Amino acid sequence: MRIQTFLITLLLALVCGRAGAQGAATWIWYPGDFEIWLSNKMQAQRVERDVAWPPFWRLYSHQPQVNFARQVDLAEPEDIAVTVEGTYNVAIDGRFVHGDQRHIEVPAGKHTLNIQAYNPASPPAVLVQGKTIRSDASWTVGPRPGMPAPGGAVHAAHWNFDTADNPPSHYRLATREVRPTAVTRGDHAILVDFGAETTGFVKLKNLAGSGRVTLYYGESREEALSEAGAETLDTFTLANHRGDFTAPTSRAMRYVNIRLDPGLRVGDVTLLYEYLPVAHRGSFRSSDDELNRIWDVAQRTLELNTREFFIDGIKRDHWVWSGDAVQAYLMNYYAFFDSDTVKRTTWALRGADPVDMHINTILDYSLYWFIGIRDYYQYTGDDGFVKTIYPRMVSLMDFVLARRGADGMLAGQPGDWVFVDWADMPKDGELTVIQLLFARSLDAMADCAALAHDEAKAATYRRLATELKAKIRAAFWDPQRQVFIHGRKDGKTNPLVTRHPNMFALLFGYLDDAQAAAVRRNVLMSGEVPKITTPYMRFYELAALAESGQQAYVTDQIKDYWGGMLRAGATCFWEQYDPKVQGAARYAMYGKPFGMSLCHAWGASPLYLLGKYYLGVKPTQPGYAAYVVEPNLGGLRWIEGKVPTPHGDISVFADTRRIEVTAVAGDGVLRFTSATTPRSKDGAIRHVADRRYEMTLEGGKTYVVERAD
Repeated sequence: MRIQTFLITLLLALVCGRAGAQGAATWIWYPGDFEIWLSNKMQAQRVERDVAWPPFWRLYSHQPQVNFARQVDLAEPEDIAVTVEGTYNVAIDGRFVHGDQRHIEVPAGKHTLNIQAYNPASPPAVLVQGKTIRSDASWTVGPRPGMPAPGGAVHAAHWNFDTADNPPSHYRLATREVRPTAVTRGDHAILVDFGAETTGFVKLKNLAGSGRVTLYYGESREEALSEAGAETLDTFTLANHRGDFTAPTSRAMRYVNIRLDPGLRVGDVTLLYEYLPVAHRGSFRSSDDELNRIWDVAQRTLELNTREFFIDGIKRDHWVWSGDAVQAYLMNYYAFFDSDTVKRTTWALRGADPVDMHINTILDYSLYWFIGIRDYYQYTGDDGFVKTIYPRMVSLMDFVLARRGADGMLAGQPGDWVFVDWADMPKDGELTVIQLLFARSLDAMADCAALAHDEAKAATYRRLATELKAKIRAAFWDPQRQVFIHGRKDGKTNPLVTRHPNMFALLFGYLDDAQAAAVRRNVLMSGEVPKITTPYMRFYELAALAESGQQAYVTDQIKDYWGGMLRAGATCFWEQYDPKVQGAARYAMYGKPFGMSLCHAWGASPLYLLGKYYLGVKPTQPGYAAYVVEPNLGGLRWIEGKVPTPHGDISVFADTRRIEVTAVAGDGVLRFTSATTPRSKDGAIRHVADRRYEMTLEGGKTYVVERAD
C-alpha cells in the first residue's frame, strides 16, 4: 500500500503542470528591473576628474511594487521558506497569511500563491524554497494580484542568485589581487605600472600617517603624470591611519601616479583587479604572429569591457551604449558566448515604458537595438528571451514609426542625436545609412513578431521593410556611378559618396551581384572615398568585404590598422586610431589631451572577423540548429581555432592542403574550394560548382579533407 501511495504521489508530481518547480529555487523579479537598477548604479559612477557625470539621457527606474503569483496543486501540505527584498505580504487564495511570513505551510490541494513586494531602493525580489514550490521562471509577475502586465501574463526573470544570503541587490563583480610590473618611487610620489590596461581598486599596503593622498590614473604614462590633465583621480584625507588602504571605487588604468603628503608613508602597491568571470572559449592562431597578437589583445579588450554589462570603454564613459553593445555581442559570440551579459545589456539599454526618446538619445542606436536582438536569437536560439522582451520592442518601434516623415523615412528630430560615426560629414536630413538601418530593424521586428506569434504585426513590419527598401533604391542609388549617395535634405539629394551606406547595403545583402561588385570597387576598395578612422565603422566595412569574399584584402587592413595600434604601444585597442597622429597627441579627443579611450569595446572586432570569416563558422538556423564551416585563409599559410556554440566548440584547422573540423550537434555543412578533386575518409564530398565542394558534418565527429587550394 505504501508503494502504491508513493507511485501515485510521484505520478501527480510528474504530470501536474502546476505542481511546482522541479529545479533549484532562485531569486526572481520583474523582467528588466534588475538590469535597469544595476545599470543606473553602474553608469552613475562616471566622473570627469573629481566631478560626477551621470548619463545625459533618461534613466528609467525599476518598479517599486510587484506581485509574484504561482498556481500549485499539492498532494500533501508543504512548508515553504520565503525571503523577500522589500516589504511584503503573502496571500493564499486571496487571504493574507498572518504571523510568521518567512515560514509558511501551504495546505494540500489547488491554491493560488501571491507575494506582494514593495522596495523603492532595489528591485522587489523573492526567493521561495520548498519541496516542490520553488521560485523560478514559472512564476508570473504583475503590478498587483489578478492584474497581469500589459500584453498578458509575464513570467519572472532570474539569473544566478540562489541562496537567501545572496540577493540580487548584493551583486558584485569578482576581484583578485595583482601586482604591478614596475614601481618608481620619488619624493612623496610613486608611479606604478601594471604593465597593461586593467581596472580595479588600488590597494596601498602598510599606509601610515596623516595627510592627503591623491591617485592620478592613466591609460598612458603621460596621462598619469599629468596632474592637471588626468581624466580620473581620487583624493583621500586620512588621520592617524595604520594598515592597508583600498580605494573604494574601481578605476581603469595602466598607470597610477600616487602623490602623498609628507606625513604619509606607504609600502607596496597592488590592485584588486575587478572582473566578470567569463570562459575564454573562442581561439584563433595562424601563420602570422602579428595577427595572433591582434586576436589576443582584442580578446583582452573585450574581456575588460565585459562587466555587469557590455560597456563602451573602461576609463572615460563606463556607460552602456547601444551602438557599442551590438558589436560587442557579435564579438562575444566568437570569444566567450556569454548570453547572460547580452540579455542584461539589452534590457538595460531599453529601459521601461513609456518611450519618449531614442536609446542613448541617438536615432541610429535605437535601430541597432532591434538588430542586436535578432542577432542574439540567431546565435543562441533563445526564443524565450525574444518573447519576453518583445512588448518593449513593439513600444520602441511604435516610437520610431511615429517619427517618420511623409515619405516613410527617418530624419533627426529635435532632441535626436544622429551619430553614425565620428566622421566629418553632414548628418541632417534623410541619410541613406539611417534608412538602411531602419529597413534592417524592420526585418528584425518582423522575425521577432513571428516568434511572439504576433502574425498581424509581423506582416506589417515585413511590408514596411519591403516598401522602404524600394524607396531607398529609388531615392539614393546612383545608376551612373553605381553607388549609394549620402542622402537628401528638404527634397534635395546630396551626391556625396561615403562608405557608410554602401557598406551596410553590401553587408545586409540589399544589393544584387553587379551592384555589390560595383560598391566594392567604387567605394570600399577605393582610395578616392574618405577612409574611416574609428574601429567602430571599420567593423562593418571589413565585415561587408569579408562577407563578399575579400578576406585577403581584409587581412592587410587588419594588420595595417590594428597592427598599427600595437606598434604604437597599445595593450588594448583604442576608440580611434589615425596613423598620421604621433606621440602623446594620439590620446587627445573631445578637446581634451587624454580624452580618448585606450580600451574601447568596439576596437575588438578582429574577434568577430577572424572567427566568422576566416575560421568560417556561422549559424544558418537559430542556435546553430544548422550551421556552416567555410574556412578562408585570407592569404595566410594556415589558420586554426575554436568557435563556441550552444552545443560545444567547433574546432577548425585549415592550410592550403588540408582542412580538419570537429563538429557539434546540429546540421553542419563544410564548404571549401579545391583546385583538384578533394578526398576524405570521413564523409561524402559533394561537388556544387566550379572548384566548390561541400560535406555534411555530424556532431562529435572529426573530419579531415585533403585538397589543393
